[in-house]
Amino acid sequence: METFVAKTLQGLEEVLAEELKQIGAQNITTGRRAVTFQGSLETLYKANVHLRTALRILRPIATFTARNTDELYAQAKAIDWEKYMDVSQSFLIETTLYSPIITNSRYATYKVKDAIADFFNEKYGKRPSISVTKPDIYLNLHISDTTCTLSLDSSGEPLFKRGYRVAQTEAPINEVLAAGMLLLAGWKGQCDFMDPMCGSGTIAIEAALIALNIPPGIFRSSFAFENWKDFDADLFDAIYNDDSHERAFKHTIFASDIARKAIAIAESNIKNAGLSKYIQLSTCSFADVPEPSKPLFMVTNPPYGERLNRGEVESLYSMMGATLKHKFSGSTAWIISSSREGFDKIGLKPDAKIHLINGSLPCEYRKYTLFAGKHKEFKSKVVGTHGSCVRGPKSKSPRRG
Repeated sequence: METFVAKTLQGLEEVLAEELKQIGAQNITTGRRAVTFQGSLETLYKANVHLRTALRILRPIATFTARNTDELYAQAKAIDWEKYMDVSQSFLIETTLYSPIITNSRYATYKVKDAIADFFNEKYGKRPSISVTKPDIYLNLHISDTTCTLSLDSSGEPLFKRGYRVAQTEAPINEVLAAGMLLLAGWKGQCDFMDPMCGSGTIAIEAALIALNIPPGIFRSSFAFENWKDFDADLFDAIYNDDSHERAFKHTIFASDIARKAIAIAESNIKNAGLSKYIQLSTCSFADVPEPSKPLFMVTNPPYGERLNRGEVESLYSMMGATLKHKFSGSTAWIISSSREGFDKIGLKPDAKIHLINGSLPCEYRKYTLFAGKHKEFKSKVVGTHGSCVRGPKSKSPRRG
């Protein structure tokens, strides 16, 4: 067994750990924005194809101490790079620094690049090239104080780049964050679903993929590990083409937005993902969404941050609260926002608050169990339970041939 590291967004570590457990990973340990686990090459391939909340999967190849950049160069040059790449292959290094000693990430990257180049130059009289667009080998350098870890990045392009998005609206939600929000909320495809402010359709698409249990990685054209020396093409093809765990989804996902342009973009993305059969699109404001015939599950990412002024926040979030109260009795709604004033204007008491980061904005992700009448009376009647299609966590396409 080897040790691997799955990177994620802050707040999604436990969700990612549970996903890793489901694919058979062992010795899982959560950290800050990362989860360490052990497994085989099969586990590594599955992690890239199946994990919804991972940003990238790293394979550490060397950990050492360096008190300055000269030591960093020497230790990096001592690695037998021929085990991992050929002189004819291009490479790219991404560096993350948490050190008061080595403080310049560009210079640290430069020293490791020189170490690799000199390793091959001394042996063959030529150097591998650097590529910032589509390198053959992706490397990750992580420096914490004086501890340096060099890893092969098995993903290459970040895993939130699923491959189904052909266009996007302004400030689209990250696919990994969208999937994490759905999994945090307990969405499994158990009833009808709605995103009344869907933008480019990311939440609706991720909801459909979860409901159908379709791996998010099947839309990607490639992974970085396909250029590794120990790449097992037969094993990967078996994992990539295995659809035995997909399941039927007998409900409907409703997605709407007030902007026609957003709906056109969402339609393109949904069609590209092969999910048009499951997602019903409409152009309308949240206030004008038809009242559902039965309780449903809602997750949405309304405008906030710099996109709204104070008056617009008050108006929008007041409308959201009134609409939820009067049209969605019996349903559960989860809303993410960075606007505390907005949440106050919703006027409903949340059952859960989870801290997440959307881009650079600290946000709260709040759960609202919706009911008719007063909150106190509701609690006394149902004692906090509400049936399978509204249950969430406690407080807190085409195949490749």
